[in-house]
Amino acid sequence: MHDALAPLSVTPVTHSMPMAKNHRSDRPRTDPASGFSPGTVLDRLTSGPSRASRITHTEHLPPRAGRHAVWPDRIRPEVISAVQACGIEHPWAHQARVAEHALDGESVVVATGTASGKSLAYLVPVLSSLLDGAEAPNGRGATALYLSPTKALGADQCRSVKELSQPLGNAVRPAVYDGDTPYEEREWIRQYANYVLTNPDMLHLGILPSHPRWSSFLKSLKYVIVDECHTYRGVFGSHVAQVLRRLRRLCARYGSSPVFLLASATTAEPSVSARRLTGLPVVEVADDASPRGELVFALWEPPLTELHGEKGAPVRRTATAETADLLTDLAVQGVRSVAFVRSRRGAELISVIAQERLTEVDRSLARRVAAYRGGYLPEERRALERALHSGELLGLAATTALELGVDVSGLDAVLIAGYPGTRASLWQQAGRAGRSGQGALAVLIARDDPLDTYLVHHPEALFDQPVESTVLDPDNPYVLAPHLCAAAAEIPLTDQDLDLFGPASAELLPQLEAAKLLRRRTKAWHWTRRERAADLADIRGVGGPPVQVVEAGTGRLLGTVDASASHSTVHEGAVHLHQGRTYLVRSLDLEHSVALVEQADPPYSTVARDTTSISVLETDVEIPWGAGRLCYGSVEVTSQVVSFLRRRLITGEVMGESKLDLPPRTLRTRAVWWTVTEDQLDEAGIDPEILGGSLHAAEHASIGMLPLFATCDRWDIGGVSVPLHPDTLLPTVFVYDGQPGGAGFAERAFHTAREWLVATRQAIASCECDAGCPSCIQSPKCGNGNEPLHKRGAVRLLTVLLRGAPTATEPGAAEASGGPESPAEPAGAPGEPAPQGPPVP
Repeated sequence: MHDALAPLSVTPVTHSMPMAKNHRSDRPRTDPASGFSPGTVLDRLTSGPSRASRITHTEHLPPRAGRHAVWPDRIRPEVISAVQACGIEHPWAHQARVAEHALDGESVVVATGTASGKSLAYLVPVLSSLLDGAEAPNGRGATALYLSPTKALGADQCRSVKELSQPLGNAVRPAVYDGDTPYEEREWIRQYANYVLTNPDMLHLGILPSHPRWSSFLKSLKYVIVDECHTYRGVFGSHVAQVLRRLRRLCARYGSSPVFLLASATTAEPSVSARRLTGLPVVEVADDASPRGELVFALWEPPLTELHGEKGAPVRRTATAETADLLTDLAVQGVRSVAFVRSRRGAELISVIAQERLTEVDRSLARRVAAYRGGYLPEERRALERALHSGELLGLAATTALELGVDVSGLDAVLIAGYPGTRASLWQQAGRAGRSGQGALAVLIARDDPLDTYLVHHPEALFDQPVESTVLDPDNPYVLAPHLCAAAAEIPLTDQDLDLFGPASAELLPQLEAAKLLRRRTKAWHWTRRERAADLADIRGVGGPPVQVVEAGTGRLLGTVDASASHSTVHEGAVHLHQGRTYLVRSLDLEHSVALVEQADPPYSTVARDTTSISVLETDVEIPWGAGRLCYGSVEVTSQVVSFLRRRLITGEVMGESKLDLPPRTLRTRAVWWTVTEDQLDEAGIDPEILGGSLHAAEHASIGMLPLFATCDRWDIGGVSVPLHPDTLLPTVFVYDGQPGGAGFAERAFHTAREWLVATRQAIASCECDAGCPSCIQSPKCGNGNEPLHKRGAVRLLTVLLRGAPTATEPGAAEASGGPESPAEPAGAPGEPAPQGPPVP
């Protein structure tokens, strides 16, 4: 394990024991470089007895000095001069190392902290090579391709490249080529741009299928930059891995062999993840030599309210309401802040609440807070990005679109509304503040959720643990099959190509031929259909074309919603938020992918309910846990949105439920499951009356805790618990991946099952409630209304199950609790539905 794998490459100051309140009095109060004091700002936020008690832990990460180096002598002096003109006299040591590897023709991944200068590390050698190519006597000269996971990041990077390369004249011609690029500009980009910025979606659907029109660019392609590569995980990452293999194959046909330059947030084993992603050996640079200002990181737990939720459970104030209050207070103080929110609806709601409260203080301040999320029209996104860059906006409630490297200098504070799913993402979001080297404040506001509650009372799980490895599986047949078809449509596949796409490709080709998608002629496999083969692969797993959200009275397009989320977010009667305005969905037309909405002002939000059933298709591995069993294999999940709840704004109180009539969806995926026997139930003192509730509660909590052990969040996975499952003939709890073919999360759960279920039991047992609450066993997306649940039964059930778990010295222990990383409720009622994806072609 490298030192650089720790969050932000620092050793945290010793913190409090679990459950203790800890406020550090010895931290620096003011950053002398900027005059900003994160400690003072936090003290203002916590002034008053009710606020102060909400801090469960404060971590102080001290400032760190930087280490300089010199650029390799092969870098063109014009490029060095351009960098110096931007105020950068010398590179950090890791930047110089990345440039050296790039110039040597070695693919390299730089995995250092936020704001450590990763962009400059790959830009300098790339610009130097483009300058060399511009002076070539014949031909186009060298070209470079930049890939980012979001359009916002691509546009931001284009601005940076233009600014840096301005002194180089026309030698560097950057251009963004994505879905927002006007058609009249695209031909110029194909013919003349030598630094093209795009995203995996456009590469997959636009560039590779049209490769003859890109032949000049591909023939000269010297560098491929893959930014924020840690985001390419699960099924999305597996798709991107195959897109990059298709790119490499076409480049080889045109006579080029590009070097891959990858940039990642701090992550475990970055070279291993980068090799899985690209299929190439990749050198790792993870020793962060950049300086960093003081960071004060607070863990914040909203208070209990006088309200009661389902089954009379105590309810905490929502993270949304708490974050809106804090964002308001920061704006009043003039502190530039971003609040990261997990959902589009949450981002909109926080901005609306903050604007309303700022209006009461100063109407001019209300205009300086906004929301930023996916689904906005391109011109709306660009306007918000400009306002944030200029400082016109003081506060922004944003989804992860702003997490991914958009260079927002001058931010003072970051609010994180709910644990984002991984430690890597947590540190990436926290790193958005203090990007100019000044001190910064980060606050994690816990949701009423088992994992969030566990983390704010167990800070060592955040601050003493390395970040996660990236999990992806390019050999997933649901991923590989459509890309083999796309590759065959681009250039007929030969046996020599199969090594590039992995060992599973040879097994899939006969199946694709039997499905009449491919046909073998002489020595090559050909695409047989008229439609575009690339359309078979839905790389983000959105389940089809996006649903357009249209204002019924005017016909105006407000935005889009992913198809996979449409059943639960824009069903008839759903509340839809857009740019601070509230709409009610009048109808959802699934055939034409259109949701008609009308402006309204309901005093509630809506939450969809699902029902789910599951069947075992194949058991790959089965390990005895005493009399019980731990299993991993393939399953088929059938789910259906059946109703929605109306919850009162701010308090979350349930006001009522309405039925829905939407079609069911099926999903073939991977799952981990465990069973218990009648003897174990007797030992645990669990009778038939509480069995369903005990299994159901254990399932909810285990799903809530899995993100601590796998690179996922609870919305990536689903679960079902059944007192007597027809396939196992025993009480069974399932946790499954929410993507076709699996995403590696259930497999990771299988490999860490002992630690995962120990943490699950501890989270339930240590919760202060009597009978179960959202902090331990209730789920925000339970399709059965969190009924039945039995908290004490879940603790007893997990206790007896874990007694039989193999230890490190017993047979099967490696598979069950520490193997290599790779990627019950009543029948028909789900515990945790997961997103549904498209079927294999």
